[in-house]
Amino acid sequence: MENSTQTSKTVVGIDVSQDKLDVHISPENIKLQVMNNSKGHTKLIKFLKKCNPDQIVMEGTGGLERPIAIAIGKAKLPLAIVNPRQVRDFAKGIGQMAKNDAIDAFVLARFAATVATEPRFIPDETLVELEELVSRRNQLMKMLQAERNRRSRVHSQLTRNSLDTMIASIQSQLKDINRQIKDTIHASPVWREKDNLLQSFKGVGPVVASKLIASLPELGDMNRRQAASIVGVAPFDHDSGKFHGRRSIKGGRGDVRHCLYMSALVAKKHNPEIAAFYERLLAKGKKKKVALVACMRKILITLNAMAKNNTPWNENFEISH
Repeated sequence: MENSTQTSKTVVGIDVSQDKLDVHISPENIKLQVMNNSKGHTKLIKFLKKCNPDQIVMEGTGGLERPIAIAIGKAKLPLAIVNPRQVRDFAKGIGQMAKNDAIDAFVLARFAATVATEPRFIPDETLVELEELVSRRNQLMKMLQAERNRRSRVHSQLTRNSLDTMIASIQSQLKDINRQIKDTIHASPVWREKDNLLQSFKGVGPVVASKLIASLPELGDMNRRQAASIVGVAPFDHDSGKFHGRRSIKGGRGDVRHCLYMSALVAKKHNPEIAAFYERLLAKGKKKKVALVACMRKILITLNAMAKNNTPWNENFEISH
């Protein structure tokens, strides 16, 4: 299966599933399978340390990868978590149409050897806990809205009573989880300071601030281009020959982007700088959606600069390039 073209780099592909981890190491063509549990993680880390890999790649699988990613991060081994779509496109590009866990690990190793990937920040257990709390709050908020929408469409009092009971239960859980998030952030001096700093910006409240702390821990450690790219608010060209298409955004962390969207809606009304920026774009003929995305990007870049300089926002705040 291994391609005849070899690389001097030792690269590792790890395919993550619920119960097991399939591993492929190139160019040695070593295959390994361990259980996806603490015992299997310990065995794999021990093996990887002996290999001394230049790069380890695994796909983001919506949370299944977190425990082994944390273990790899603790071992100070170079890990990149990549978008599954990139890997699928790469597999098609090399003609690898067959698919199973072992093949996926092989493809990931080829991807690591071929495509330049940057090691990603690996959160510790406390940050994972905060991120999961924030994610659960988002789920509860969606459930609450869905139940409220259902209530507005029913006429039976018995059905309304059922919905009212569920709504009250969700609201109670939201109250508890908001307290837990607040307590978790305030227990860390670093997070507490960052939370206060972010909320100094008009348009960022507790919900947005906690989401940024949990899901964008790199905030303050990036330049403006990196920040826009990671979140997915950097415009991409659609030009070919004489054709010039509209610029659009794609990729990145969609949950953070949604958070910034909500922030932009508030900021364009209550933040003088963002409001003026939004109106200038509309005056230039920009569509409202385009102007709003530009506001999202401006907010993100401003927050990144605030975190980098440890400076609260004010109306005279300047972004260094």
